[in-house]
Amino acid sequence: MSATLPTARHGDRKDHVDGLAVALLLGCCAVWGLGQVAAKLTLSEIPPLLQAATRSLGAALLLVAWSSWRGLALWRADGTGRAGLLAGALFAIEFGCIFVGLQYTTASRMSVFIYFAPFVVALGMPLIAHSERLDRWQALGLALAFGGVVWAYFEGFVRPTAGPLQWLGDALGIAGAVLWGLTTLVLRGSRLGSALPEKALLYQLAVSAVALGAASLAAGEVWPVRLSGASLWPLAFQTVVITFASYLVWFWLVRHYPATRISAFTLLTPIFGLLAGVLLLGEPLTMRLVVALAAVCAGIALVNRARPKT
Repeated sequence: MSATLPTARHGDRKDHVDGLAVALLLGCCAVWGLGQVAAKLTLSEIPPLLQAATRSLGAALLLVAWSSWRGLALWRADGTGRAGLLAGALFAIEFGCIFVGLQYTTASRMSVFIYFAPFVVALGMPLIAHSERLDRWQALGLALAFGGVVWAYFEGFVRPTAGPLQWLGDALGIAGAVLWGLTTLVLRGSRLGSALPEKALLYQLAVSAVALGAASLAAGEVWPVRLSGASLWPLAFQTVVITFASYLVWFWLVRHYPATRISAFTLLTPIFGLLAGVLLLGEPLTMRLVVALAAVCAGIALVNRARPKT
């Protein structure tokens, strides 16, 4: 997916979401819809902090190789160091929250809570770029899209099944959402906003690999001696497809398109997760899922509606 990305140029930010962005966003959401399930499967053999550190390290190595092959100047001094370290720290804590939280709550509930992030972006972006302030109809669309996600997973909220510490996993999911939103704001509100997407992502992968690896050691996680395909394949999917390819696409999108508008598309991710269960696992296509998908699509359409000219 990342091989199709054109080289970034200064001053080429768009004020609307075009067909290319929609196609890339749908691809990212479809991939991310499987992310929480893959992480949950890998937890059977690889503890959470080590798992998050491993995928960041693997993706960082792939990113360096990719950038070297393309001849990108990743190591040139450009004043992005402080912002890069901050974004990397937020990224590390975000995934620490998510992966630890998955031990206490279900993958489906986590998928709902972490996609609270578009609200954080919507609230923060007007402080960075006034043109990205949502009007009342766009705000209504964002609420409608999130309502569709909650409706899709409503039964899981009525009958909790993850155990007595489910509240802790849910809280960590919300914390992860806030941190994701803050990371997006740092990317747009600092010099990283005009840096290469590869460089912005490398900051986060490198910092998170070190920080999460150190946290794993400090927490006394037991590192596995032997791994089976049951954990290796989901880990490889997380590393190559999600953390390297899809995140590179996402940072390119943040670099080129309005952050509030593309963030609304991420609310499709939990719905794609449910659709994957229908298509891959033979689960029933319920009216609840159809209504939820319609609500999310309608909400995204409202967020991306053309504003009347003044």
